[in-house]
Amino acid sequence: MSAFQALAAPTGGPTLAARNWMRGTQGQGAGGRAASSSAAPGRARGKCVTVASIRQREATGQQVYRKSIESRDSIRMGIPSKGRMAEDTMDLLDECQLKVRKINPRQYAAEIPNVPGMEVWFQRATDVVRKLISGDIDIGIVGYDMLREIGNEDEDLVVVHDALGFGGCHLAVAVPNSWEDVNSLRDLLSDTRWSKERPLRVVTAYMNLAEQFFKDQGFDNVELSTADGALEAAPAMGAADCILDLVSSGTTLRENNLKQIDGGRVLESQGVLVASRTALLNRPGTLEIIHEILERFEAHLRAEGLFMVTANVRGSSAEEVATSLAKNGSQLLRGLQGPTVSPIYTPSADGSPSKEGSFYAVSLGVPKSRIYETVKEIRKEGGSGVLVFPLTYAFDEEPPRWNALVNNLGLDARDYDFLKIGGSTKH
Repeated sequence: MSAFQALAAPTGGPTLAARNWMRGTQGQGAGGRAASSSAAPGRARGKCVTVASIRQREATGQQVYRKSIESRDSIRMGIPSKGRMAEDTMDLLDECQLKVRKINPRQYAAEIPNVPGMEVWFQRATDVVRKLISGDIDIGIVGYDMLREIGNEDEDLVVVHDALGFGGCHLAVAVPNSWEDVNSLRDLLSDTRWSKERPLRVVTAYMNLAEQFFKDQGFDNVELSTADGALEAAPAMGAADCILDLVSSGTTLRENNLKQIDGGRVLESQGVLVASRTALLNRPGTLEIIHEILERFEAHLRAEGLFMVTANVRGSSAEEVATSLAKNGSQLLRGLQGPTVSPIYTPSADGSPSKEGSFYAVSLGVPKSRIYETVKEIRKEGGSGVLVFPLTYAFDEEPPRWNALVNNLGLDARDYDFLKIGGSTKH
């Protein structure tokens, strides 16, 4: 049995994630020399961190309690309670006219007045996932990294929106800069320093993902340990050889003399909207609320970075102006689906219709980075009086992710067409 297998083998107790202890003074130092094993009587050597998913606990025979739909009538949404993820979540909800209102600032329960009938609960990110699986909440916003780590691809978890536009980062392996010969995962795998007696020691807060990643990459001699924070210090302290942690800008790694390696990315992460499959299919009103939240999110996120450019263009007819733009202009002058062209009444000085020809207002949705380029293209077509303003929402006929969700749930999208026009019951 390999060192990795020995560490991960089931023992009838908790899973690997629950059985690993923060090593502290135990194990070997960075140079391979065994550290002192003495400790003060009665003092705990480490901290056991249980991060196993419900599905993992089921696999080890531990009893799992899943709340039944009948256990409550209310629809519940869980959102992060602290940190940047919590701030970004609140900002997104606010920008989508879904402002969260806390009746009592000391309580963890709140509401969204624009979504009557839904409770909002502030939870730790890990608990948002756990309570989705256990049936304590129905909808959640959380980082994809945490969803994968705690949820562990549980079949009841459905990702409704996979790109909320905040919390962007990736989970990656980082090694000391002093390892000049280790610049890729292949180098790390072939390093002869690691053996059954002296495994590669990796510290991470993502035990489940780390276990699966190293197994998939063919590592036999790996020992995983967990810590609550400051993982970047572990290699310098001799508590670990390398780390597997979230990386955003990479500044913290560089300041602690660590580097990422090719092939060492485990997954990309950002904020996601997730829901319980059981609640979506069986709790009345949940699917309707998800549709509204999803449509608001999609419209807002689609509009981010888009600006409306409006200009006056002379022509004999709206059709002639549109044809000229399509024929002579670049792709920029075609907008999202095509330019919007409408007539403008331009009177002469005496109030009679202008004899100089008709003007038409042309409106185009364009990316912010290409506004000036668009203005110049419009001028080539005789445009003037150009106005530019940001877009807040860009609603489509139906959010593409809604159709994907309905298909995922095995439902017929036609049964829910009434939601597009504000209906409350299926026809």
